[in-house]
Amino acid sequence: QVQLVESGGGLVQAGGSLRLSCAASGSISTFLAMAWYRQAPGKQRELVASITSKRVTNYADSVRGRFTISRDDAKNTVYLQMYSLKPEDTAVYYCNGVERVGAQTLGYWGQGTQVTVSL
Repeated sequence: QVQLVESGGGLVQAGGSLRLSCAASGSISTFLAMAWYRQAPGKQRELVASITSKRVTNYADSVRGRFTISRDDAKNTVYLQMYSLKPEDTAVYYCNGVERVGAQTLGYWGQGTQVTVSL
């Protein structure tokens, strides 16, 4: 079982940038996809960005053009580079991985990292 550990969150002023990292305890090279989700207080968890094993990326409309997801399979790490941060980006950000094992599809979650954007 792979464990995911996020880091890089913190407090930043609006317009600033942060880079989140998600380190996996095992290889992610065969993972179908890796993704970042976020959950703000009182709101449902939402997909922020995803990247497949073939490096196909997808972004929520609210972050497209400001956030970039990438993965380094050699380091078993996924990144989320965030620019032009807004107060509405404030949330706990979670890393997610999807692995196909035989006929099963397994999902993994990290514990989350807090991102707070102040005015």
